[in-house]
Amino acid sequence: MPSNLNPLGALPARFRRQRVLIIGCGDVGLRVARQLPSRLKVIALTSSPERLPALRREGITPLLGNLDAPVTLRRLAGLATRVVHLAPPPGHNPNWRNDPRTLALLRALRLRSLPKALVYGSTSGVYGDCGGALVDETWGLSPNTPRAQRRVHAEGQVRLLGRATGTPVHVLRIPGIYATDREGGTPRGRLLKGTPVLRHEDDVYTSHIHADDLARACIAALWRGKPQRISNVCDDTQLLMGDYFDLAANLYGLPRPPRVARSAANEQLPLMLLSFMSESRRLDNQRMKKELRLVLRYPTVSDGLGGLKG
Repeated sequence: MPSNLNPLGALPARFRRQRVLIIGCGDVGLRVARQLPSRLKVIALTSSPERLPALRREGITPLLGNLDAPVTLRRLAGLATRVVHLAPPPGHNPNWRNDPRTLALLRALRLRSLPKALVYGSTSGVYGDCGGALVDETWGLSPNTPRAQRRVHAEGQVRLLGRATGTPVHVLRIPGIYATDREGGTPRGRLLKGTPVLRHEDDVYTSHIHADDLARACIAALWRGKPQRISNVCDDTQLLMGDYFDLAANLYGLPRPPRVARSAANEQLPLMLLSFMSESRRLDNQRMKKELRLVLRYPTVSDGLGGLKG
């Protein structure tokens, strides 16, 4: 078809294919970029000039900008047809329940034509402590930490954008991310330190997702996610945290971690680690499987951790 008759023919070349914008292009964002079809143009926002060459080597078009400096985000308006937002809220914020980064991003996107789909990577921490119950996406929110409360705020803002503008928005609630090729992505370092875990009667359930499966879930949600919908993203493992570390120790041929009562853990462990030991829940992943049609490559942590020995 001649270019003067083709609806796309008169457009600049950069607008002739779909453009996926990744906000927060760390480990998972890079995995998303690597798994996207080559016919798509991938753009990543970064606040670090030193990362530009590395992103280009991955075939990604880097764009300098900072979610903490909204004036630098204006070029994002109308730039992408689909957006994956994986950037975390700031660790410290005077208004500690809010996520100003997500607000800044959404304001920038609204300056011009909105994307065809937006996927936001949240956390399963928004559910709070569920007493070990099996939790689906209809479970009420009860965030116990400032970090989780900021995620609730971000979820609300992206879903408000969807309702107000009709932009298809999909929220992924993500538990612990692991991978043998991810920095700090396995329990090995903690096992080598001999960090204790809770005794069985005090222990908590925890959920996991392999980083590659999470990246695939992000892509599935971009094209198959139902608008204004939430999906838990996790594997099929249902283990107490201590049993997870015991399993990893067996795989690595390392001693199992010592078991302690919760009262002793409160005295021995840092606050961040204790926060993960204070919430117990098992995530239901049926919506992820049925609606996103995601077939896990690593259905259990045994599958995902089993490739690394010693």
